[in-house]
Amino acid sequence: MRRIGLFTAAILTLVLAGGPAVGDTLLVDSVKSDAGMVRPDRGMTMDGVLKQYGEPKQRSGPVGDPPISTWDYGDFVVYFENQYVIHAVVAHNK
Repeated sequence: MRRIGLFTAAILTLVLAGGPAVGDTLLVDSVKSDAGMVRPDRGMTMDGVLKQYGEPKQRSGPVGDPPISTWDYGDFVVYFENQYVIHAVVAHNK
């Protein structure tokens, strides 16, 4: 009877743990496919981003200290500190 209890506990552990981690592979594949997407470089000014990429779909901010603003271009989002790009990330909300 003890053997059945251990088996049941092992099955419950696997079920509650969610099984194999398939999401990790999907994230890695997604990052690889986004590696070639052209985005603004760190240090570019807001004016430079506007000239090269045009008007964003949406602007947010500035918020906080130092002031952080975001510009959403649909495929990527640009983060600014004051007037300079600090990061540009691929949007995965499609």
